[in-house]
Amino acid sequence: MRLRLWIFGFILIFTVAACDAIGLLPADEAAMSAGDADVVFVRAVESSSNTWTFHVTVAHPDTGWEDYADGWDVVLPDGTVILPDSSSDFTRLLLHPHENEQPFTRSQSGIVIPLDVNEVRVRAHDIVDGFGGKEVLVDLTQSTGTDFAVERAQ
Repeated sequence: MRLRLWIFGFILIFTVAACDAIGLLPADEAAMSAGDADVVFVRAVESSSNTWTFHVTVAHPDTGWEDYADGWDVVLPDGTVILPDSSSDFTRLLLHPHENEQPFTRSQSGIVIPLDVNEVRVRAHDIVDGFGGKEVLVDLTQSTGTDFAVERAQ
């Protein structure tokens, strides 16, 4: 009986180690839960030369005030976060949980993107895990792409 338990334990440890080695298991517990606020769609609307409104759809398993998506950012290629309100932590601050509205879309106008920038990244944040969920790369020179739409001013 002990020999069978020992063999079972050895096989279990060997299997887990093999799965970890080939990338089937996360590296650590933090990797399993990090950044679960996902940007699922972005609609960027240019209102005038280099000024935009972003409509961002976020999915997050909000559970209430203890864990919810609390903001999203528009990030330039050099890593600069655009903050229409300099006192805000995010491009768009989200002030409450959306546990009964998933996914949800919130908009932010007055986003000034330099004329020489053709691509931005949109990311979401949650109060427990921070950034790290799905991001959307928006090519401002294209009318549509994977998970985004762009409307240029005429």
